[in-house]
Amino acid sequence: MLFTVMRLFTGISIDERVVDNLQKTLAPLRNAANLRWSPPENFHITTKFIGHWPDNRLPQLESALSAIDAPGKLEIAIADLGFFPNAQRPRVFFAGVHSGPGLAELAKKIGEALQPLGLPPEDTPYSPHLTVARIGKQDNREPLRIVRQYVESMTNFDFGSFIAESFGLFLSKPGRGGSVYTKVTEYPLGSAA
Repeated sequence: MLFTVMRLFTGISIDERVVDNLQKTLAPLRNAANLRWSPPENFHITTKFIGHWPDNRLPQLESALSAIDAPGKLEIAIADLGFFPNAQRPRVFFAGVHSGPGLAELAKKIGEALQPLGLPPEDTPYSPHLTVARIGKQDNREPLRIVRQYVESMTNFDFGSFIAESFGLFLSKPGRGGSVYTKVTEYPLGSAA
């Protein structure tokens, strides 16, 4: 029997109002700086990158995720813009994610739930962010100069906040314009806020 392999991650979807605010702020940059911009429909906060996973083992994964004792609903604010790993040699242009300890706790619980399935624990501390663009080594300095100048000229870095009531298991499929993310399953976070 032939099995296919999926590329998966867990994450939290971003409220539409916050996405709209980000869109309005980033629109001038999208037109001026030739980077690999994330489509707004892909905006999310990753809680665990799973990677390649055989489709015949999807029920195991879904079962482990549904058994997580979630920390409750999460208040999340999207504010600030920055670069990973730094502004001098950036690979990612991101919007900051600000939340209480519940978000890191959720990421930890997801990681712990998936370890028995063979997924290793993260070797770096959890650092939530929202990727708005990827920056390749081949990208010249002009787009980066434009982005840096725009960010330096900004006065409002608050894109809004929302209450996350669930997290999801997402499928990532490569496409002509970049990856397309599809939510496979959704898991409630509970009632606490």
